[in-house]
Amino acid sequence: MNKKGFIFDLDGVIVDTAKYHFLAWRKLANGLGIDFTHEENEQLKGVSRVRSLEKILEWGGKTLSQDEFTSLMAKKNEEYLSYISTMDASEILPHVSKVLEFLEEKHQAVALGSASKNARPILEKVSLLEKFNAIVDGNDVSKAKPDPEVFLIGAKLLNMQPQDCIVFEDSVAGVKAANTANMISIGIGEKDVLHEADYVFKDFTEMSQEFVEAIISNKVTKKIN
Repeated sequence: MNKKGFIFDLDGVIVDTAKYHFLAWRKLANGLGIDFTHEENEQLKGVSRVRSLEKILEWGGKTLSQDEFTSLMAKKNEEYLSYISTMDASEILPHVSKVLEFLEEKHQAVALGSASKNARPILEKVSLLEKFNAIVDGNDVSKAKPDPEVFLIGAKLLNMQPQDCIVFEDSVAGVKAANTANMISIGIGEKDVLHEADYVFKDFTEMSQEFVEAIISNKVTKKIN
């Protein structure tokens, strides 16, 4: 049997933690007198915590001292952690567990490739930690997506060549990173947003088992971008 490396982003692909990031960032922004919308939150998908706060300050025309900046980042993370502390398996997005179980049955290599520094505790909360052969998160990388570092490290940990890896992503930055790494990019979300992905599905309920089998058997390949 062929073996492939399947690399999953976390936020918006496995669980919808974007809503918790939104609540935490909005509270922080409002505290600084800055309005914060869902549209702006979309622009922070796949972006590091440091860059996210920089963008919010840019939008609000605010400047902070380094100490204030560091303090606010820690405060935002504490707020976010208080939200995710109540998470359980009910928050796994539809059919994600089915896909992971199918890949396990087919003896495929599975990794997580996420910008989140809280990836491990989240996977533990939703009882999926043992489904991953490797985990690469915000603690393991120095470059944020769209740099492909997170996925290239994931491939290395799985002992797979990049061209034999498939990435599931819900952000434009993540899709770009997968394409740069020469991996099959599968967008999870809206086609008009993730049009640079090789394939796009609204969610995992739209992706058939036959499609996954076709990837494993090399019948589904990377499109020329």
